[in-house]
Amino acid sequence: MEIKDDLVVQFNYTLRDEKGEVIETNEGHDPIAYLHGHDNMMPGVENAIAGKKVGDKFSVTLPASETYGERIENAEQRVPSKHLLGAKVWKPGMRAIVNTDQGQRQVTVVKVGKFMVTVDINHPLAGRELTFDIEIVDAREASAEEIAHGHAHGVGGHQH
Repeated sequence: MEIKDDLVVQFNYTLRDEKGEVIETNEGHDPIAYLHGHDNMMPGVENAIAGKKVGDKFSVTLPASETYGERIENAEQRVPSKHLLGAKVWKPGMRAIVNTDQGQRQVTVVKVGKFMVTVDINHPLAGRELTFDIEIVDAREASAEEIAHGHAHGVGGHQH
């Protein structure tokens, strides 16, 4: 089955930086599931998967504009420390999660005050060329409910 819109695709990946160092992987975990063609995946990854088949293994190197976006200088914001998730004590350079109107967002701590923390709101991988090693492990027709909701359900996808 060739990967096209309205298929639920499951894949494993290893993400590498410009030097080939592994940044993250889902090896040994459930595959990632997403609804192809519904803006649920980074554009560069989705474009690379389009037209492939279950069982295909490949690598793709993508510019920042097709993954986590270009880095925006001085994109800092002050946030009450109680809104940061991930640690009890914060130090510059640590990564945190912040809940926003658009869902959770990764940020990097820049400066810590008594009650407020200055964070860099760029994704920690913004502005970087990244290589994805991908293995497509499954694909199936999406259900009418998944298409209506705009995302995959079940293992590796959205849980209702």
